[in-house]
Amino acid sequence: MLPSSTIRDLKTRIAGIRPAGPEVSIISMPCPEIAATARPGNFVNIKITSSDQPLLRRPFCIHNVDGERIEVMVKNVGRGTAMLCEAACGDDLLVLGPLGNSFGTDPEAFDAALCVSGGIGTAPMRFLETALADQGTPFHHLIGGRSRTDLLTAGLTNVSTATDDGSEGFHGNVVQLLEHHLASQKPDTRFKVFACGPNPMLKALARFCRDRGIPCELSLESVMGCGIGICYGCMVELQNADGQKESILLCREGPVINGERFTA
Repeated sequence: MLPSSTIRDLKTRIAGIRPAGPEVSIISMPCPEIAATARPGNFVNIKITSSDQPLLRRPFCIHNVDGERIEVMVKNVGRGTAMLCEAACGDDLLVLGPLGNSFGTDPEAFDAALCVSGGIGTAPMRFLETALADQGTPFHHLIGGRSRTDLLTAGLTNVSTATDDGSEGFHGNVVQLLEHHLASQKPDTRFKVFACGPNPMLKALARFCRDRGIPCELSLESVMGCGIGICYGCMVELQNADGQKESILLCREGPVINGERFTA
């Protein structure tokens, strides 16, 4: 988790809203202190309105950093996200962050990155792409969905897609696409997988990578209240190094975890 000295609770405003797909919007807001210290994989906790409804903040991966602005990708799935998607430029927000840990992008640890996502799981991938590109690390996005309308590829480069119904890209799921992609790569390349998406997809991906000895990091999602480990609302069950189950607070020890902890 980031040191508490780098975390800020900022009053800001919506500076831009643009569509990214059906019921999905990208919302930008000036947050200079958060933008200055954020790393790919970090998240923010947003208070959408000054009223007590909805009471809890909503957590969102940082989708991108553009100068002093940060962006989040929001899917309209409930009351809080609906309010955010239907807000207008100039509306006030309270933004707490950057929170959580980040993806491990040390360029000495691997030769190329495979960024695997499904549905709204593409949310942290643009920020990750920027960091990888800035350090000169090759990357490739593998993005899956049930059909073409589920593919969220805006702003990303070097992308391959998979759909369950074959309406776009590879006909199959994104783990099958990864297997297909790896078959065409040089066998001595040291790949690392970075992933975000639905839990069933992430578990299948984690097992795939474990069985092939490919380092894998997963960004998990959970309901959160405080985002800083006080409310205990984001407890998830993982495996420890001995293969035993243990519970962690995702906001403190995540949202990024080693894929080997998520293979059960």
